[in-house]
Amino acid sequence: MAAGNHSTVTEFILAGLTETPELQLPLFLFFLGVCVVTVLGNLSMITMIRLSSHLHTSMYYFLSSLSFIDLCYSIVITPKMLVNFVTEKNIISYPECMTQLYFFLIFAIAECHMLAAMAYDHYIAICSPLLYDVIVSPEARFYLIFGIYTISLVCASAHTGCIFRVHFCKFDVINHYFFDLPSLLNFSCSSTYVNELLVLIFSAFTILAPSLTILGSYVFIVASILRILHIHSTEGRSKAFSMCSSHILAVTIFYGSAAFRYLQPSSVSSMDQGKVSSVFYNIIVPMLNPRSIA
Repeated sequence: MAAGNHSTVTEFILAGLTETPELQLPLFLFFLGVCVVTVLGNLSMITMIRLSSHLHTSMYYFLSSLSFIDLCYSIVITPKMLVNFVTEKNIISYPECMTQLYFFLIFAIAECHMLAAMAYDHYIAICSPLLYDVIVSPEARFYLIFGIYTISLVCASAHTGCIFRVHFCKFDVINHYFFDLPSLLNFSCSSTYVNELLVLIFSAFTILAPSLTILGSYVFIVASILRILHIHSTEGRSKAFSMCSSHILAVTIFYGSAAFRYLQPSSVSSMDQGKVSSVFYNIIVPMLNPRSIA
């Protein structure tokens, strides 16, 4: 990476997930397997929903959209991560860096709001089944999905646009396996106050707001399950709670690891801890979602 102001920066160097030689091959094989499972699982889910007419319902419509987001999310992050394990020096150009950052933000933010939309869909289906077709109509689904992608594009464009005003003039290796906002801001030699403020504001909007929506939805779902008279047996309740718990587990991993990464000041956050937490919301959750939420 050339030294100087932001106009002279032409490339960055990624350190990768680990620099320990003994771990490179095992981690490469592990994450390659995870990538294959993620791609095949999400593609299979999308294809099955498209081809099966009895699955053309609101729940599977949202699940198909989530699988598409997870598929794109994985494609944006995982291939470059795998390259880190088999190359001595992983160099990425400045335009490639900005492109990966932009699409990472789009699909990460879309994932946050899609999980919240699915939780709300479950809430309507369980708590107001007679009004479900009215509330979650095809038009409502379309506008909800359209709104999610609009929010994602606006937030990603705002973040990426603000990054272009940052001056990078430090010659150093970025201690990460992909480009996200905190790792880039650590190597700025100009003020990043606006960028960090934007991260906190948008993170609160894309992490706290959807997580509260999910929490509220499941509180009402659990209360509704307890009130349903025909689910009076222990077996019936256990089955109902099991259906909710798998979704809640995936949501908890995603939002918990993302909040750990983005909702703490850069002065107290560790880059190594950030790399570990990002593996969960970048790699693990996209693999788990189709199986845990279906």
